[in-house]
Amino acid sequence: MSSASAAIPSPGRTRAFLRLVMIEHSVFALPFAYIAALTAMYEVDRSVHWTRLLLVTVCMVGLRTFAMAVNRIIDREIDARNPRTAQRELVTGAMSVRHAWTGALVALVVFLGAAALLNPLCLALAPVAVVPMVVYPYGKRFTDFPQAILGIAQAMGPIGGWLAITGEWSWDAVILGLAVGIWIGGFDLIYACQDVETDREIGVRSVPARFGIPAAIWGARGCHAVTTALFVWYALATGAGAFFWLGLLIVAGAFVYEHTIVRPHDLTRLNRAFFSTNGFIGISLFVCALADLLVRGLTL
Repeated sequence: MSSASAAIPSPGRTRAFLRLVMIEHSVFALPFAYIAALTAMYEVDRSVHWTRLLLVTVCMVGLRTFAMAVNRIIDREIDARNPRTAQRELVTGAMSVRHAWTGALVALVVFLGAAALLNPLCLALAPVAVVPMVVYPYGKRFTDFPQAILGIAQAMGPIGGWLAITGEWSWDAVILGLAVGIWIGGFDLIYACQDVETDREIGVRSVPARFGIPAAIWGARGCHAVTTALFVWYALATGAGAFFWLGLLIVAGAFVYEHTIVRPHDLTRLNRAFFSTNGFIGISLFVCALADLLVRGLTL
């Protein structure tokens, strides 16, 4: 095999990397970056700028891919000691640490390149967005509240989406970013409940491991109540119309459903709450927000 062909990732290796970073889970964060970006476009000139929207997509997927790869690399020894995560690619050997780092660095370069093409402020703040992505996997080693770090990381999406369009800071975007960060931090509290016994055994820190599953579930409910209030605040701050408010009703209903099927002593439907319900929340609010902006005069 020539050195040139050896440098080209094999299809199997690429598929392993995409499984490693769970590329399909971009659905959780992308809709809210789009909501922010499209609202900013509406406020600027009521026109969709497709090139900028594409660059926002590249930024989001690139940064998330980097974050997930780094998370898996840093956590590979913890993953090996947890039966739930023992089949992850870096544990089984389906993906080497070297190739995982290669994929992570490529994703980081793609993110920084797309940020540079957007505007100088996006490029200047891009390293700031990277910091919580790297700190988060270490969080479970030094704090009982790693979900707070995750929330900060996820809040970057809507804020960055707005900055990408206007090149200026927006407190409206901060409200949406806080809503998204607290929402994702809340459902990560639920997700962490399934690892309580293992986390306590191997010394991983989290709210469920420190305070118990009931406390984590109630914490998640509080987070999602705050998220709903922040969504309402964002709707009022941006003068949202009927379709956006309809989306908020759908989101509120989904939160109620999520917390009905996940109880402190019944986690059997946790994956349905985590994957299906939360994916539905992001997509449904985006569809309603887009419909609202189009009705109010946004042109495609």
